[in-house]
Amino acid sequence: MLSPLMYDDPVQLGAYRLTARLGSGGMGTVYLARSAGGRTVALKTMHAGIAADVDFRSRFRLEIDAARIIGGHHGATVVDADPIAETPWLATEYVLGPPLDTAVTLSGPLPEPSVRALGAALAGALAQLHASGVVHRDLKPSNVMVTAYGPKIIDFGIARAAGDDRLTRTGAAAGTPAFMSPEQATGREHTPAGDVFALAGVLTCAATGHGPFGSGQPADLLYRVRYADPDLTGVPESLLPILTRCLTKDPGQRPTTLELSTQLHNGQGQFADHLPDTLLTEIARRAAEVWQYHPYRLQAPAQEATASTTQSTPTMSRRRLLTIGGGSAVAVAGAGAGAWSWFRPRNQTEHDTLKTLGISSPSPKVPDEDYVWQVQVRSPQEDLWPAAASTPFPVGDLLALIISSGLAAVDPKTGQTAWTTGELERQWQVTTDGEEIYRIGKLKESAGETDRAWPLVIETVDLTNGKLKKRFPQMNDFNGVIRENQLVCVGDGVVYLAMGQGADKKAGIQHDQPWFLAALDTRTGKELWRQRLPARAEGSKRLHFLTGRAVGDRLVLLQETAEGTVRVVARNASTGKALWDKPMTGAKPDQVRGMLTTDDKHVYLGMGALRALRLSDGGEVWRHDSPRADGFGPPAVANGVVYAVERNISIKGIGADSGDFEWLDQEGTAVAVDVTVPPVIGVEHIYVKRGSRSLRALSLASRRASRVYDTTGTRFVAHDRAQVVIALGGNSLSAFPLQ
Repeated sequence: MLSPLMYDDPVQLGAYRLTARLGSGGMGTVYLARSAGGRTVALKTMHAGIAADVDFRSRFRLEIDAARIIGGHHGATVVDADPIAETPWLATEYVLGPPLDTAVTLSGPLPEPSVRALGAALAGALAQLHASGVVHRDLKPSNVMVTAYGPKIIDFGIARAAGDDRLTRTGAAAGTPAFMSPEQATGREHTPAGDVFALAGVLTCAATGHGPFGSGQPADLLYRVRYADPDLTGVPESLLPILTRCLTKDPGQRPTTLELSTQLHNGQGQFADHLPDTLLTEIARRAAEVWQYHPYRLQAPAQEATASTTQSTPTMSRRRLLTIGGGSAVAVAGAGAGAWSWFRPRNQTEHDTLKTLGISSPSPKVPDEDYVWQVQVRSPQEDLWPAAASTPFPVGDLLALIISSGLAAVDPKTGQTAWTTGELERQWQVTTDGEEIYRIGKLKESAGETDRAWPLVIETVDLTNGKLKKRFPQMNDFNGVIRENQLVCVGDGVVYLAMGQGADKKAGIQHDQPWFLAALDTRTGKELWRQRLPARAEGSKRLHFLTGRAVGDRLVLLQETAEGTVRVVARNASTGKALWDKPMTGAKPDQVRGMLTTDDKHVYLGMGALRALRLSDGGEVWRHDSPRADGFGPPAVANGVVYAVERNISIKGIGADSGDFEWLDQEGTAVAVDVTVPPVIGVEHIYVKRGSRSLRALSLASRRASRVYDTTGTRFVAHDRAQVVIALGGNSLSAFPLQ
């Protein structure tokens, strides 16, 4: 709820003018604030009395980092922050919706469809957080904001760290007792399984109005969490098995976030369709309140006469509610969360276009925005290749990408859609050499409704209209239905693919199923060679390869093993024979999916130490270690220099042959740069992701930022012919100047 400013509250922090109080905790105050351009944010500050404490400042910085990791899709987008200011502050998008505990108070226990949709979305949010090596440690109803597009997780440990219901003494359990895991309550390590336990408590509260361990004094709650059975009275019967499993005392017996999401909901429909009308009305009321509020300050006589602007909020249709939530400045950073992709169409026509094609027409250019163009996209939901790992790719004069309806192409200069195929192609079954698009085809004419096998076939796509251009000869001894079949890469007139034989049982790769890596001549379609691949565990749903690249007489691959580790493998491109095989220590498969950096001499590896390996024999040419295990992000190479971000230090440029330092970002630790994506190299600038909302352009000459672009992008690629940097992420595809 909005409250007037106190007479001693600050007037302005950074570029934001404070307009109202949103709340205050033991360590900080949260304000409603606006920029000079009218952007509305929630601005969190530290109390002056503790701002000089080094530990509290460190925790504030950690909260900023965690909020950036989860991003605007699952949390409140970090717009700006200054953790080193005299009064440290953090500005995030203002979330249009109430906390979950307030929602339950207003609407009563939520119906089962609401709980299922909420749980699946929150499980997706936690999965993203855990994939980055972060656990929330304090998930509870008041830290979950319910919007029309999905829930958002907030408060990563500072605003209420010293509040009434926290235990923060040295050596004690930290968190909220009513929603702690047993291991957290005893001061042991809080792993992702602990967040799953807390999520089950949140869902119990949503379904019943009470937590699984009641209320009372912290000591009583901690005892119940550790030893008592959860109270699931009132939980719908169909939810009991999964919540009971989540609330088991043994963290090893709890489901993963992926299992939880899958069991709770199938991901169909818009999130708002699952919410009761009373809750939608409250969301609409809060949206209207932000714009109707007239700021005033207590004990300021000139302001006391300001008339009240409280008005009753008319009942809104779901579509009108979604329009407000999506079009307002406070939600522009990206809405929605979890297992779905929620979209913000500007009108009914665009809504229908998004629903049918999965991509919109370019948005009207906003005067103070610095993108060249921007469109909304609907990402595919695939467990074998996460949407966050999908990257657009230049092909000729077009930009191609996979959307919910399949393969699409846009004009990289204007953002206008050139064509969509509607064939539901999968990211891992499409590849390009920069001039042609290759895909695994579907022989629909040879398959009836009950057929689970047809020959595997490779096709090319006509770049003028997206239609079939050329079909290679069928490979009759391979099953084209198996969805784990994979086009790895194409180069020098050869396409490389991983393919399986035998029946498709829809249950993943079978342990005894024959799998091969093969090479086909792109001119004739003739198979050049095939090599047997290692066996997978029964039912595995992990692809054999994360990416690949043909370089001269070498085929370089990032291969995921049956044990879930990553190895760099080089094969003879002419025969397929393995020449060398090296571990990519410290890298997790999903961190490096689609990321491989080479030149004609070396392969360059990050996600830990920054290393150069010889293509000829895999020998290590040079190596730079970092104090952190995940110190260097994935690198990029251009003009004989390898560029990579080192966590909490800077962007470094290293001689590709010598391994010597040649370039260093002059801004250093003053700017938190993302280490999950490689830099993009232009002629005069290097582009790096900053946090969850910015793309920094640094001058290669001055080594300082010359421009910062606002974007929700998580994957970036240069389109040299169109002279733009493409950003994809947060349901948005955007282009920025490449210089």
